[in-house]
Amino acid sequence: MKTPIHLWIIGVLALIWNFGGVFDYVAVKFRMESYISQMPEGGMAFLDAAPAWYSAAWAIGVWFSLIGALLLLLRSRLAPSAFGMSFLGLVIASIYSFVIADSSPMRDAGMGAMLFTLAIYVVLIILYLYARAMTRRGVLR
Repeated sequence: MKTPIHLWIIGVLALIWNFGGVFDYVAVKFRMESYISQMPEGGMAFLDAAPAWYSAAWAIGVWFSLIGALLLLLRSRLAPSAFGMSFLGLVIASIYSFVIADSSPMRDAGMGAMLFTLAIYVVLIILYLYARAMTRRGVLR
């Protein structure tokens, strides 16, 4: 089956979107001063105090979403699974950030941070559903 043009468009946009998440993750993990200085007050303290499972969930969310975008561009039927794993990581990290943690810069930052987190959920669900539809149509093998 010929690859529809929309797959390339969505795949490239997904890749660009996910590079933002990867940059955030890498900048924090490598403590890039120019990036860390832009974080809300208490941001690094929150991350430093977070349990290892939160960090693992964050990593799964970020990296599996990037892998999903790459698999989409490679026309792999594994793309929906990668986006599904990313969603699981996002849910677990969100539960810690918004429910379990006593104080969270994401929760304390107000409506803007909440809306951005919601946007991440929406984009990830759309990418998952799109990849699943492309698998069902035989575009992803």
